[in-house]
This record gives sequence, structure tokens and C-alpha cells, in this order.
Amino acid sequence: MEMNGEKQESSSVEEGRKGRLTIPLALVTLISAFGSSFQYGYNVSVINSPAPYMQDFYNQTYINRHGVSMDASFQTLLWSLTVSMYPLGGFFGSLIVGPLVNNCGRKGTLLINNLFSIVAAVLMGTSEIAKTFEVIIISRVIMGIYAGLASNVVPMFLGEMSPRNLRGAIGIVPQLFITLGILVAQILGLTSILGHAEGWPLLLGLTGIPSALQLLTLPFFPESPRYLLIQKGNEDQARQALQCLRGWDDVDDEIEEMRQEDKSEKEEGHLSVFTLCTFRGLRWQLISIVVMMMGQQLSGINGVFYYADRIFLSAGVETNNVQYVTVSIGAINVLMTFLAVFIVESLGRRILLLAGFGLCCGSCAVLTLALNLQNTVSWMSYLSIVCVIIYIIGHAIGASPIPFVMITEMFLQSSRPAAFMVGGSVHWICNFTVGLVFLYMEAGLGAYSFLIFCGICLATVIYIFFIVPETKNKTFMEINRIMAKRNKDKLQLLGEVLDLGWVS
Repeated sequence: MEMNGEKQESSSVEEGRKGRLTIPLALVTLISAFGSSFQYGYNVSVINSPAPYMQDFYNQTYINRHGVSMDASFQTLLWSLTVSMYPLGGFFGSLIVGPLVNNCGRKGTLLINNLFSIVAAVLMGTSEIAKTFEVIIISRVIMGIYAGLASNVVPMFLGEMSPRNLRGAIGIVPQLFITLGILVAQILGLTSILGHAEGWPLLLGLTGIPSALQLLTLPFFPESPRYLLIQKGNEDQARQALQCLRGWDDVDDEIEEMRQEDKSEKEEGHLSVFTLCTFRGLRWQLISIVVMMMGQQLSGINGVFYYADRIFLSAGVETNNVQYVTVSIGAINVLMTFLAVFIVESLGRRILLLAGFGLCCGSCAVLTLALNLQNTVSWMSYLSIVCVIIYIIGHAIGASPIPFVMITEMFLQSSRPAAFMVGGSVHWICNFTVGLVFLYMEAGLGAYSFLIFCGICLATVIYIFFIVPETKNKTFMEINRIMAKRNKDKLQLLGEVLDLGWVS
């Protein structure tokens, strides 16, 4: 009995040690998220505030070249390209995630990716001096490629480096820095700071600073231990990386877990996107990722932000002050994502997904009602503001951050890069589609557009409730076993039981 008590106490101590956030792990998380994810968010909103001044620059450049003003329809086309090339570039970036992370590693891909950002920043920052608006459009494609890679590689990198009982919290940090990037771009884009005729080139060019810092600091931190052991076959380097990240020498348990994962995947090799899409053993993982990513982008987040200014104006906010209210909404987005970092390990992924999409669903339904009645019932405009805030809270705690965490957790090493390629592609295609069609939806349906978003959120909630399992505090292999049962892949499950000595 005494020996059993000692074993339990030892096990408890070991679990406590595994959950510790060490300085190297904290630093590599912050450097990766600030140098990459922050950039994604920053470039989402950086051109919103200075848009009128940038369009004036487009027109003035055209006048200097041709002696006449730019046709209004042509200017609209150019600006539409400036906006839409970013998500289109993100789609292209997602397509090259697999080859890069498999050949250059996770850390190596992030370092290479910084070159895209720095080049784009220099081009955008000097576009006014060079008197060319074409490079801005080209740079937006380059920044999109950068964002497409960053939005997939950073969660993969951090998810593979984190201990399992911190994996969710650390996995949300990239989304936290995305919201920080959006907020910083909104603040710097205020007309009193850089959102004016003289300041917009600097506003666009600042995006290269985080990449330069990451390029200088990230080489001092280790590569993903799972990549080093499973894909490179270098156990010594993997052990050294783990010892650095965990802060102690005894990492045998994690090394053994990686060996077991490596053993179970030897016959599969690295799955291509085509193989992933046709492999029955990963059917529900793939469907789940596609549904969550579609739900994330088609749930109406862009529509809510589009309507926000109009809602605030109808509630009596002065036109000059709307930009400050928008910044306040951005701050709420940051605070709620920050909260998600601390509650994801206690509440779990599944609860946050259900709560997040549920809040988005309910707020879209009420917002539809409020927008249609605000001209006849005076207080409905204030209810609209409440709906916007509740929607932002729902998206920040669940819909935005958790799907990327789930990609890392629901796939093993051999299929994870291909899964991120699929998930990232769906993310950016849906982002591009919403940006392309929402104005037409709004013109045809008005406030009833939000009923479509409400339906999408409801469908996503129903799917998650019945299909998506809880992955909190489970190893990658344990999650794989859960999904193997769901896929009814008895052969795969039996193989794992025999090979690894596990029993249900």
C-alpha cells in the first residue's frame, strides 16, 4: 500500500512537471506568434482606415501617367483587387505548407516565410516614392502567401512542441496575436496617428518589423521534437529539444510516445492531400476540420464588422468617433481571446466550440430582428450593439481559435501537414468567397443576410455536438484511437492495440 502511495505521488509530481510553462517554451511561443500570427491580423485590417488616401494615390498616379483621371469603375476594380488578393494569396500559401514543413521543418519554414513579409513590407512602404500602385497589389498577394503559411505552420509548430496539458492554451496564442495584430492596425490607422495621406506608406511598411525580429531570434530555439524524431529520425536532437523546452533531463515518456506514433505510421509514410481525402481511416477527422473551418469563415464575422459602423451610427455615435468604437470592438476581441487561453484547458475544446458557435448563432438571429425594427423601435439600435459584442465574444472564445488547435490534435505526424493544407485552403477560400459575395448578399437581402449566417452557425453546432470529441489532455495517439472508433476502422484500432500493447 505504501509503495502504491509513493507511485501515485511520483506520478502526480511528474504530471505537475509536465504542465510547467518553461521560459524557453514561453519565449518560442511568443516569438513565433508575434513574428508570424501578428502579421496575419495586422494585414487583415491595415488598409481599412487609409483606404480613401490610398485610392487617391492610385488616381493621382494614373493622372501623372496618362493626363486624365482614372475611370471610377477601373478604380473600384483596382481597390477590389487590393483587398481580395490577400485571401487569395493566403490560399496559395496554404497549398505549399506540406512540402515546406516536410522538407524544411516547422522552424525552417517560419524562417523562410519571413522573407515574403520583409520583401512585401519594403515594396509597400516605398510604393508612394516609386509612384506605382501595382506593387501594392502584388505585395498584397505576397503578404497573403505569408499569412497562408503562418496561419498553418505556427499552430502546427507550437502544438507539436507543447506538453499535452498546455497544448490547447498554447495553441490559442497564435489567434490571440492575430487579434492583437488587428487591434494594433486599427489603432495605428486612426487619422490622428498614421491613417492619413502622409502616413499610410509607413503604416503598410511597419509589417516587416516583427518578421525581422523573428528572423533574428527564432534560430536560437529548437525545431519541433516530433519532426526531428518521426520525420528526420534523429532521436538525439529530439531529446535535446525536449530537454530544452521542458526544463529537465528526463523526457523518456515523451520520447517513447513519439516512438509509438512513429511505429504506427511506418507503413503509411507521409500522406498527400489526395491520399488524405480518400483514406477511410481519417474520414471523420477530415470532414470535421472542413466543417469547422467553413463554419469559422462563413459564420458572418466579416458581415458583422461590415455592419458595425452602420449600427453604431444608428445608435447615435458621431461619424468622427466611429473609428474609436471600432477600436473598442477590436479590444474586446483581444480580451476574450486572451480569456480563452486560460479557460481552454479547464473547460475543454468541445465546450468552447459549442458555446462560441452557439453565441454567434443566437446573436445573428436577434441582430436580424433588431436591424429590421430599429427604425420603428428606438432602443433596438442599442440591442444591435449588444448583439455585435456578444457575437465578437462568441467568435473570440471558440469559432476563431479552436479549429486550428483541433487540426493539430486530430491528426498524427504523417497526415498533419496535409490536414493543415486542406484546412488552410478551406479557411482562405471561404474568406475570399465571403469578401466577394457579401456585398451582393447585403444588397439583395439586407439585414436578413444574418439569417444565413445564423443557419450556418446552427448547422456547425449540431455537427460538433454529435461528431467532434473532446481532445483535452489526451496524447495524439489517444485522440487517434477515439477517431478510429468513430471511423469504424476496426483494423486500424486492432493494429494499435497489438503493436502498442494498449487495451480499451
